[in-house]
Amino acid sequence: MGEKRMDTALLDKAIKFAVDAHAGVERRGKGFPYIVHPMEAVAVVATITADQELLAAAALHDTVEDTDVTEEQICALFGPRVANLVHLESDDDMNEEWRSRKKKAIARLAASPIDAKIVAMGDKLSNMRAIARDYRVQGDGLWTIFHAPGGKPDHEWHYRELAAALKELEGTDAYSEFTELIDKVFN
Repeated sequence: MGEKRMDTALLDKAIKFAVDAHAGVERRGKGFPYIVHPMEAVAVVATITADQELLAAAALHDTVEDTDVTEEQICALFGPRVANLVHLESDDDMNEEWRSRKKKAIARLAASPIDAKIVAMGDKLSNMRAIARDYRVQGDGLWTIFHAPGGKPDHEWHYRELAAALKELEGTDAYSEFTELIDKVFN
């Protein structure tokens, strides 16, 4: 009865927008709607902060990279901070070679402010959870569905570098789970 009410209007709007942007899309070979991933990213971010703009950015983090939504639309609807956080979480040039693109993204993440790292943690932990689940079932056959040309070694390099770039979040449950899953999958 006496529960404290939060103002979640921005997050609610972002979730609705993300649901519409990802409507009808399946998470790569998973058999469930894509929107489950951004919602998991929101749940992870919520373990670190209640900042509605960070939660909204987590919900929207793949809209510019994976749909026809533009950064300008995100900025107009959700403000410049959310738009910048989504930008920092998006791959710039999908035509660039995989490792080169990932190196740039990791360097950008390492140099990013803590807010961007929190949003990235939501995305990366959700991805790592999916990898760990799939690896238990598929073993090394899992690596063939990804874009990385070097398979498991490339993914290990990528996730260990992400963990280093996100080290500022050490001490959070999300970071601990992230590094534990990396060790479990790649050791």
